[in-house]
Amino acid sequence: MKCCCVIGGTGFIGSYVVRALVESGRKVMVVGRNHIPTRPLPKNVDYVAGDFGDRYFLRGVLQGVDEIIDLAYGTVPKTSYENPVQDILSNLPPAVNLFEVASGLSLDKVVIVSSGGVVYGRANSIPIDEEQPTHPISPYGITKLAVEKYAMMFHLSQGLPVACVRPGNAYGESQKPFIGQGFVATVIASIVAGRDISLFGETGTVRDYIYAEDIANGIVSVLTSGRAGEVYNIGSGEGRSNRDVLDAIAPLVSAEGHSLKVTVLPARSFDVPVNVLDSSKLMRETGWKPLIPFEEGLTRTWRWFVDNPAEWNVGG
Repeated sequence: MKCCCVIGGTGFIGSYVVRALVESGRKVMVVGRNHIPTRPLPKNVDYVAGDFGDRYFLRGVLQGVDEIIDLAYGTVPKTSYENPVQDILSNLPPAVNLFEVASGLSLDKVVIVSSGGVVYGRANSIPIDEEQPTHPISPYGITKLAVEKYAMMFHLSQGLPVACVRPGNAYGESQKPFIGQGFVATVIASIVAGRDISLFGETGTVRDYIYAEDIANGIVSVLTSGRAGEVYNIGSGEGRSNRDVLDAIAPLVSAEGHSLKVTVLPARSFDVPVNVLDSSKLMRETGWKPLIPFEEGLTRTWRWFVDNPAEWNVGG
């Protein structure tokens, strides 16, 4: 039985990845910063707390591991603008430490979770495939891309069997709202809490929203069938504006007796207007495809927020 170490496995996407790995028959070990997991883990999943930026800790914890999935990231786009230097320091040194340690181990595969939503910047054409230029316009996106570049350097120079994945805009149950990313979660939580929703521009930006379970399955498909040294998009291939999301959720809102309160603000110059991903490479090479339609995923997410108010921070 293969053992997969998931770094950052108690995060939003990480929790879905852990479940998918367990279902695949793997032994799973989760590494997190907190002494107690921030989300419940499936039975028989080991949890180890520690600083995964510490190479000595990594060397110990990764002994006997066959595979690594790295989802750890210490910032979000909003905080990267507020402190670009901290964005670098929080994320790049730990990643390079991981690559150095992992290069000295006998591993089947390492998968690094990057971002399809930010590394491309203003794309030349839509949908965006992996061959398009990468010109991120946020500190967060620049650091994400730098992590990818270091991963590929270690692949070429040290033979590290690493692949990078670039997911679209994730949404689903248990996503934390009010943190500067996760439009769907923030909208639903705002509605349930009676808050106004801020829309930057009349329709907002266009994004590729993909259900977290589909992202997790895409990550696992790269782990099992993806090629080392390659980058893979994980997206739905469908673009929806912020206004489209609000329109889609409106029937659920009215059925529950809630109301949509939207404040339209000027568009922001640093927002990429359109981001939609072409995932045909991933489909062709691994057989993956998204299974949850947006409307179904939105309904599941809405139901979770309504039924589990104690699980998310209404106070922001």
